[in-house]
Amino acid sequence: MPGTVLIYGGTGGIGSATARKLRARGYALHLVGRDESKLAALADELGATMTLGDIDDSTVFARAAAEAGPVLAGLVYAVGSINLKPLARLTATDFERDFRLNAMGAALAVQAALPALKASEGTASVVLFSTVAVAQGFTAHASVSMAKGAVEGLTRALAAELAPKIRVNAIAPSLTKTPLAKALTGNEQMATAIAAMHALPRLGEAEDSAALATFLISEEAGWMTGQVIGVDGGRSTLRTKG
Repeated sequence: MPGTVLIYGGTGGIGSATARKLRARGYALHLVGRDESKLAALADELGATMTLGDIDDSTVFARAAAEAGPVLAGLVYAVGSINLKPLARLTATDFERDFRLNAMGAALAVQAALPALKASEGTASVVLFSTVAVAQGFTAHASVSMAKGAVEGLTRALAAELAPKIRVNAIAPSLTKTPLAKALTGNEQMATAIAAMHALPRLGEAEDSAALATFLISEEAGWMTGQVIGVDGGRSTLRTKG
């Protein structure tokens, strides 16, 4: 077996797709999620162990790290939020919650798992998640872009600090068809309009990001660290119309 990977947000769209791809490659899994029925069903499907908990619970990180075992090959923090409001409507609570879920949670997850990641026989790998909105800049994205921008800074800081024993990279998707994004992707007219803004004119699928996450965890990405990689249909860098 290649080793055990700890996945936060294991029952989410990208988290569960990543879990299935990693399991197909032979990795053992420890899943963290807050929906008990979904978590138990996925853990049973994949032969995984699990920790039931919410990122808002400060004890979840230590519990998950302890229950995942003493040695980890990798960690995937696939927890996020899509809180889209104009600046005038954002509250201190909005900013604090987005930062806690996206950035602080990622830092605490890695911190708690650090001894197990360092105990890996080879180089362990951490995968975090940003968003295309950090590089591109969209209206009504102030809170989530600020939080995900912190994730990109965290990625580079940890990659430097934890090298050479642990690699740290981040994935920055564009709009992806997951349950989290249903408010946007569930409206056919809106989804079609957003898809057309991409050089590759479709919305992302969870498997798009999961494929890259699986690669970054694997030894095939053994000389990659400190990178923020777009899975965004070209939206962060390309303009094909107008």
